[in-house]
Amino acid sequence: MAMDAREIEAMIKTAIPDAVVSIRDLAGDGDHYAAEVVSESFRGKSRVEQHQLVYRALQGKMGGALHALALQTSAPK
Repeated sequence: MAMDAREIEAMIKTAIPDAVVSIRDLAGDGDHYAAEVVSESFRGKSRVEQHQLVYRALQGKMGGALHALALQTSAPK
């Protein structure tokens, strides 16, 4: 079952309340998305640690309901 972009955004914002999230459906199939997530909580963390925070927010849906997520993360400038 595919995920809706709004559901992905809501899950990320629930886990990372200050996050500014932008989601794009790459293939129109609800399985392949690109996400940009900006949060102060990423400051001082490695890219891997930032991505882990986002994947944790998705509560195990990566690889299941959500097939692919091209992820860009950063702290605010």
